[in-house]
Amino acid sequence: MRVLHVITGLGIGGAEQQLRLLLRHLPVHSRVVTLTNPGAVADGIEADGTPVTHLGMTGNRDVGALPRLTRLIRQGGYDLVHTHLYRACVYGRAAARLAGVRPVVATEHSLGEAQIEGRPLSAGTRALYLATERLGTATVAVSPSVARRLAHWGVPAARIHVVPNGIETARFAHDPAARARARAALGLPADAFVVGGVGRLAPGKHFDRLVRAVATVPEARLLLVGEGGERENLLRLAAECGAAGRVLLAGAVADPPERPGAAPGAPGAGARPDLPSLLAAMDLFVSASPDETFGLAVVEALAAGLPVRYVACPAIEDLPAGAAPGARRVGGSVPELVCALHEALRARGDRLPPPEAVRRYDIAHSAEQLLSLYQRAVRGPRPVK
Repeated sequence: MRVLHVITGLGIGGAEQQLRLLLRHLPVHSRVVTLTNPGAVADGIEADGTPVTHLGMTGNRDVGALPRLTRLIRQGGYDLVHTHLYRACVYGRAAARLAGVRPVVATEHSLGEAQIEGRPLSAGTRALYLATERLGTATVAVSPSVARRLAHWGVPAARIHVVPNGIETARFAHDPAARARARAALGLPADAFVVGGVGRLAPGKHFDRLVRAVATVPEARLLLVGEGGERENLLRLAAECGAAGRVLLAGAVADPPERPGAAPGAPGAGARPDLPSLLAAMDLFVSASPDETFGLAVVEALAAGLPVRYVACPAIEDLPAGAAPGARRVGGSVPELVCALHEALRARGDRLPPPEAVRRYDIAHSAEQLLSLYQRAVRGPRPVK
């Protein structure tokens, strides 16, 4: 089966890195087109052996990208087109139809209650999404919560399929040696109580509240992994709160690593600690975002044996009670986060075993589900007897 993946951009981000991970586990012949920004994840995908083409789209209204993408799909002789992220879904579904490729699967990675991909929802955004959704075969939701939002929007239930995000669970197993190396590289004392967070440094993630909470707990340090426009504001806030020396922004980390099979934090895997090593360096993981579509970072933290406190996480909330005993929902205000930090500090202990939730979200299982959906889409509906 020949599959073309179309994605809005390939800078470091959750949907982008999820695509790279899926490509490693999908047993199909794949190529990737990125409409914009062939960044670090594009380099990683090509290093893994999947070709990436940059379409050179200049903005949402660059309608000249549509015939370029149509020609590329037609020339490639693809059996199926799979689109990722809003702009790629809008243009990709239309281009596939014009190119004569009927099987089109679109993954909705980032639809929240009031935002899509971190931007406020509007009537126009919704109308364009629904108009182009009808050109596809199926829409994949990364969680039951996203599936419910799509149905509420008006996407027919029969066209919605839940295929959760996934991780390579074994990579995140806690490694005390990687913890020591990461703390040494970051200048963190071996006995420090380190609170961690992972995600885009954007207002919707509410990392500012986490900075304020940590500033109120003198025994705590904060390690944030990610990049974004709020970086300077967070550093300024930490200084204003008197916690500049206890707040560390480690920047973005490409994951999975460039070298498949590299051990977390192993010598030669890169000068900077990788994501499993940074999680190993933490003692508590906190997700303060009130509007998440999945919560992959929470699953990664649980796989690393960390206790987790979250404000919203469909990946956990959509599971049966008890599937993630180390994860607990908390309020998102600064005083509530402070209470959660004090409680975790008092209960500080050994690493936790990975819970059932982690096994449910292994990437190999997600790839199997997606492959089954591909096969059904390519075969088409069964004839009525």
